[in-house]
This record gives sequence, structure tokens and C-alpha cells, in this order.
Amino acid sequence: MGATFSFINPFMNILTPLLTTGARFSQSLQLSSSINSDKIVRKSSDSESVQSKVSSSSHNVQASVLESECLSASIEEIETLKNKAEEVEEYLDGRCVYLVGMMGSGKTTVGRILAETLGYSFFDCDRLIEQAVGGTTVAEIFELRGEKFFRDNETEVLQKLSLMHRLVVSTGGGAVVRPINWRHMHKGISVWLDVPLEALAKRIIAQGTKSRPLLHEESGGDATLKRLTTLMDKRAENYGNATATVSLQNIAVKREKDVCNITPTEITLEVLIQIDNLLKHQKSVVVL
Repeated sequence: MGATFSFINPFMNILTPLLTTGARFSQSLQLSSSINSDKIVRKSSDSESVQSKVSSSSHNVQASVLESECLSASIEEIETLKNKAEEVEEYLDGRCVYLVGMMGSGKTTVGRILAETLGYSFFDCDRLIEQAVGGTTVAEIFELRGEKFFRDNETEVLQKLSLMHRLVVSTGGGAVVRPINWRHMHKGISVWLDVPLEALAKRIIAQGTKSRPLLHEESGGDATLKRLTTLMDKRAENYGNATATVSLQNIAVKREKDVCNITPTEITLEVLIQIDNLLKHQKSVVVL
């Protein structure tokens, strides 16, 4: 009744050669799981799409990739992303990148762009859990099984993904509260997308709170902002465990624009810049 799902042998049979060779996914993975004795098969999303759009040898980023995410990116922005990704890859050496941050901070959108830019595969932890329970939404899982059930499964997902390479992983907003999750994420690079709460509240209200179990009972801007503030007060120290931070407030100041007008492309570039700075610093310390 409350047990987590367990990845069984069929998944490990696929995972083992990937771990051995360090290869990226070239086809959709089938993950078999067991929940209350019911076996459910799920397929990882967008792996074939990623491979068809990103060249493993040149890390090309096509305009159509950005357009598919409803973004407006100039040729110059795309070229800048590509160049920065090439710089970062030299130091990243196949390590996974985990995006952490509050709900609605843009982890999924930025994660997809980052993955395609680096030539990585992309996974959204929430979607993996939803697929594992037969398409049940996160909100429904919270309602029917409770938050602990969801968090236990989230931890197992992170543990399995941490064994792999060349992944960008979008984590749930509350994944940071469990120390064991950090143990898994620190095997790679973790990046906190830090969005001002006022901007976050506006974005979430525009999108609706129905799909967000910790907010769906709130109504109105003031109530949503108050709830977000409460959650941030509880999680801020946990988010600080990330190995790099991307502050949208800092991006806004640097680009002289409103936080709400910063594009996912601009955020992705800043993620690459912060990872690049971090890894170059780590290398210089080792050399010294």
C-alpha cells in the first residue's frame, strides 16, 4: 500500500550497456515497474526526437528545436548557445545536469533546450513517475497516495538516473528537501533556477494551479504568493546546496529588462555560463 515502484531487470538490461559505453539514448527506453503487484511499462519521452535533431559530433542546435518550444530565438542566440555548449562539454565530460527550483521556474523548458544544445537526453522526474503509475498526474498521486508515496518514488527515480551519463534532469520542486536526493544529484552538476517569487506567482497564476498539488487549493495572486513564500522559506537552504545558481534577477539586471520578459533561451545560456565557470574553477583548483 504505500510502497515505491521498483525498476526491474528489463530496465537494467538496457541501462547496463549505456553505463558501460557512456552512450546517449538512441531509442525510447522501456521502463518496467511494479506498483501494488501491477506491472506498468513506460517509455522515456522525446529521446528519438532529441537524437534526430542534435548531431552527436557537432552539437548543432536547429531553429526548429526552439520553435517547437514556442520560443523566439535569433540566429545569433542559437550560435551563442552552440558555442558555449562546445566550451562546456570539454569540462562536463558526460556528467548529468540536474535542474532544481520552485514549481513553475522553467526547469522543463530550459532543460529541453539545454539537453538538445549539449547533445544530451532529457528526463522530467515528474513525468517519469506519472508514466510509471499509468498516466496518473502528480496532483492525483498526491491526492490518492499522499506526498510521501510521491517523494519515495521521486528518490528512486533520481537514484536510477544518477547511474547514467549525458542526461539533463528536471526535478520536482520539493526534491531538494531530502538529503539522499542530493547524494544522487551531486554525482553530476546541479543548477538552481532562482526566480523572484513575484514573477513566479504571476507565471503560475497564468498557467493555473490545478496541476500543482501544493498550490491547487489557493486562489488569487495574494494567496499564491503567500503560499510560494512559505514554501521558499522552507526550501531556500536546500536549494542552496546546488553546485551552481542561475538568478533571473541577475539576468534581468545584466540585460536591462524585466524578469518576466527573460526568455528560456537567455536562461539556458546563463546555465551554460555558470556551469562553465564552475567547472573551469574546479579544474584550476585541481591543477594548483
